[in-house]
Amino acid sequence: MKVRVGIIGATGYTAYEAIRLLLRHPHAEVTAVTSRQDEGLSIAAVHPQLTSRLDLPLQPLEIDSFAQQCDVAFCCLPHGASAETVKQLRQANCKVIDFSADFRLTSVAEYETWYGVKHPWPEQVGQVAYGLPELFADQIKDADLIANPGCYPTSAIMPLAPLIQAGAIHCEDIIVDSKSGVSGAGRSPKLGTLYCETNESIAPYAIGAHRHQPEMNDIIGRFSGSKTNILFTPHLTPMDRGILSTIYVRPQAADAERVREIWRQTYRDSPFVRVVDHIPGTKHVAGTNFVDLAVKEAGDRLVLVAAIDNLIKGASGAAVQNLNCIFGWDQTLGLL
Repeated sequence: MKVRVGIIGATGYTAYEAIRLLLRHPHAEVTAVTSRQDEGLSIAAVHPQLTSRLDLPLQPLEIDSFAQQCDVAFCCLPHGASAETVKQLRQANCKVIDFSADFRLTSVAEYETWYGVKHPWPEQVGQVAYGLPELFADQIKDADLIANPGCYPTSAIMPLAPLIQAGAIHCEDIIVDSKSGVSGAGRSPKLGTLYCETNESIAPYAIGAHRHQPEMNDIIGRFSGSKTNILFTPHLTPMDRGILSTIYVRPQAADAERVREIWRQTYRDSPFVRVVDHIPGTKHVAGTNFVDLAVKEAGDRLVLVAAIDNLIKGASGAAVQNLNCIFGWDQTLGLL
């Protein structure tokens, strides 16, 4: 028997990537796909890449019916809308991997400040496993609800958390400079992501105000035991996919070789983390669930570099990896 997986909000880029990965998973089967706008269409009509591979109609989300069709839901809804749906799915005894930010933070007040909405299920905030198996596998394996990480935070937390936990770098004065492909903005058309706006251009946005900044501080703070101070600046780059984060930190009795040693020790059993000697680029990880990490010394700072595919390790690949953890399967199933 295969685990039945349903995709809620199945028309976006991350939903397509999740379906693509699940179609090659030996123990999982996509059994339901939902959409409000494209009800009645075949999933292949919305994602032509799935022609002759998956023939399911897009259906409106009716919780009881959906829960009967699925053992696990991948919830690809925006923040605010997701939490109410997740609550109903859990009441219907359906396991959920939530792609939104609704359960990533530990503070309701911080969530409502940064996201500007009242949380629909506040009593659950701070009680949900954060979906980075490399760091939280013990919590994920026993969970019925997983908060899939944000794409930018994945590229920052994975290099920073082990170093902060080991006392190798200072918790203050951390600068995270990230570049992302346009797919990170989603599939819905917006002026700022139109071809003529993004082609042959690179620009920062949401300086000091991006909603992934509190997520970075929140999760990394769990390893520091104290408040961290991260300055995060995202940039939109004219490429389809990928995130490259260049992170500037102040060492604390550590050099580049010590950093590499900490990473290798922390991630020794993590099949998707590669500590490399070259400077990684987004093409090195495109279409994969890998995280490439590198470090260089620069004056009185260490420069950490992390490369991921924002749609895979930054979203759908992480969700499949979390699915594998929940059911005790090899983490690489469907991903290698």
